[in-house]
Amino acid sequence: MQRSVSRASRTGRRRSALAAAVSGLAVFVTYALAVTTPSATATAAAAGCGTANLALNRPATASSVENSRLSAANAVDGSATTRWSSAFSDPQWLQVDLGASTDVCEVVLTWQTSYAKAFQIQVSPDGVGNWSSLYSTATGSGGTQTIPVSGTGRFLRVYGATRATGYGYSIFELVVHSGSTPTTPLPTTGPPIPGGGDLGSNVIVFDPSMSSSSIQSKLDQVFATQETNQFGTQRYALLFKPGSYTGLNAQLGFYTSVAGLGQNPADVQINGDVTVDAGWMAGNATQNFWRSAENMSITPVSGRDRWAVAQAAPFRRMDVHGGMTLASPNCGWASGGYIADSRISGTVSPCSQQQWYTRDSQVGGWNGGVWNVVFSGVAGAPANTFPKPPYTVVPKTPVSREKPYLYTDSSGAYRVFVPSLRTNSSGVTWAAGNTAGTSLPLTQFYVAHPGDSAATINSALAQGLNLLFTPGVYHVGQTINVTRPDTVVLGLGFATLIADNGVTAMNVADVNGVKVAGLLFDAGTTRSPSLLQVGQSGANADHAANPISLQDVFLRVGGAGPAAVTNALMVNSNNTIIDHIWAWRADHGAGAGWTTNPSDTGLVVNGADVTALGLFVEHFQKYNVIWNGNGGRTIFFQNELPYDPPSAAAWSHDGITGYAAYKVANSVTSHEAWGLGSYCVFTADPSIAAYHSFEVPVNPNVRFHDVLTVSLGKGSITHVINDTGDAALPSSVTPHNVISYP
Repeated sequence: MQRSVSRASRTGRRRSALAAAVSGLAVFVTYALAVTTPSATATAAAAGCGTANLALNRPATASSVENSRLSAANAVDGSATTRWSSAFSDPQWLQVDLGASTDVCEVVLTWQTSYAKAFQIQVSPDGVGNWSSLYSTATGSGGTQTIPVSGTGRFLRVYGATRATGYGYSIFELVVHSGSTPTTPLPTTGPPIPGGGDLGSNVIVFDPSMSSSSIQSKLDQVFATQETNQFGTQRYALLFKPGSYTGLNAQLGFYTSVAGLGQNPADVQINGDVTVDAGWMAGNATQNFWRSAENMSITPVSGRDRWAVAQAAPFRRMDVHGGMTLASPNCGWASGGYIADSRISGTVSPCSQQQWYTRDSQVGGWNGGVWNVVFSGVAGAPANTFPKPPYTVVPKTPVSREKPYLYTDSSGAYRVFVPSLRTNSSGVTWAAGNTAGTSLPLTQFYVAHPGDSAATINSALAQGLNLLFTPGVYHVGQTINVTRPDTVVLGLGFATLIADNGVTAMNVADVNGVKVAGLLFDAGTTRSPSLLQVGQSGANADHAANPISLQDVFLRVGGAGPAAVTNALMVNSNNTIIDHIWAWRADHGAGAGWTTNPSDTGLVVNGADVTALGLFVEHFQKYNVIWNGNGGRTIFFQNELPYDPPSAAAWSHDGITGYAAYKVANSVTSHEAWGLGSYCVFTADPSIAAYHSFEVPVNPNVRFHDVLTVSLGKGSITHVINDTGDAALPSSVTPHNVISYP
């Protein structure tokens, strides 16, 4: 994200929109079934049908919902009074996972008055492709339809092509009958898939027996490849075995992770530097994305380590014996950033960093900040003085879980450590010894390599393996389904999943304790409904004791080429922890343009009691964030509105110019957020005056602390939150603050 008034070198970021109309999606009621060609007539099949409803309370999803109360789950809950209803457009679909390959002989649809005139019933083995039509009509009459069919599949969907009314499609209940007992879920046809294995050529491992010159030569070689490789396909993880290393400077370019392989940071000691600078952009660090440092101890040569980064550049589990600076030597523009579970013995100097979030860490001091500097659970943090200096301090982080990480045990074998859940936390997890948590051998992970198919990955997951993605780019032609509680999905070196064929790249079931970490999700050229979905529509399980967590999960729409997705991240499961994400609709790079990388919304939260810690969402075309669930909390939010609306008229709704960056639904009765900033630079039409950046219900239990807007020289924002706060005008690049709302 670029922060100069001219910002020509880095055109805009961020834009979001409500997932309201899901154009290009067919209305389907999709169920879990594996498809084969029907082997008998539908009438004959129906004659031998059972009476058990195989769709009852099974996971259901839909192309869209009219609102959160009319979810897909309502169509399979056994109630005649609850219903699913779609957006008011064609086509739309509703789908359900039956859990196993099933012989389907009859489907009963109970429509509300908004029914389908033309629709199909289809089955599929995987729910993402290979759909086979069992029934089709162009003369649907609504009411209750009992439809004999014959086919086999794990997923079944109702695909609505033409609505009978001006409203959406609406179904009270979908019932599925079978003439046989479902088979075992996801049967395998070959030998078991082994866990463990080689980490691939893009994981480079150093050990203390190697000479400093040979290590430095390899570090320099990778940096030369990656320094300006912003949208390339190369990915690297640079790993240091336990021990001491001297005289090194690990400079990090794009898609490069450096990490220690000890169980704790002190196990790997670098007497030297881990450096991010911005020489490639003359000191402007606003495009230093997608790089990371983790789990090591460093003693900088000059006494101060340089970490001049922008978004998607986490600094985790680091022990810095000295200070840090967060900008280039010339204090050029910088737009970070994130530190967690780290100890910096000296002072941190942000210099030109416009915003920064530090969580559950320890600092020797902090000196400055431009607009929005947020701390939660940080020992040594300054006092809360927002807006001058712009420090927002939350004494304890309400709930958190540190990111899983790779390490080696005393025998040299690879393992993955999974830290435990913490509540009301502060300081690092490793100060008094080993971090609390669970250690898993690599043999319990399917080690994926670029070129592995989603079908193979799904088979490994169904077998009970966790999942580790080695560095590289993975084309995902069908959804990766994570269904087992406590599954760990970990990426190394910014492993990237590209959603091909309009699929959702990954779907996490509404189960306890799944951890997804260290992945970049990239939208493909065919519009997807989402890139990552957590929980099915209507998910309602309580996960407070063992939440699903997302850590260092990044979502990109365009930049590497034309791309499209409706909502980048959908969070339907209650109690989910979102720990450091960047959802970015590209403002520069290949395919960046109002019509070439369309995307409505970066994050939609439907679950209750969801906590976001470090939320970066930028440039989406409607609301950047929509929060529909009660009890939500956000600590730190950074946003730029889209740079490229062609005009105010093209970017207006309900008589309002522009979409808010952060929208809390009118139905929400409790929500709280700290340290939120939203900026504008309307390059296509500088006359645009967005009405506000934050749109929330007026309710004493919906509380916002330390909120600001800034115009970066083109366009304006009339209010900060609702009708409160003065205008951010292009004549002055200064923050306009609301300290407390209401």
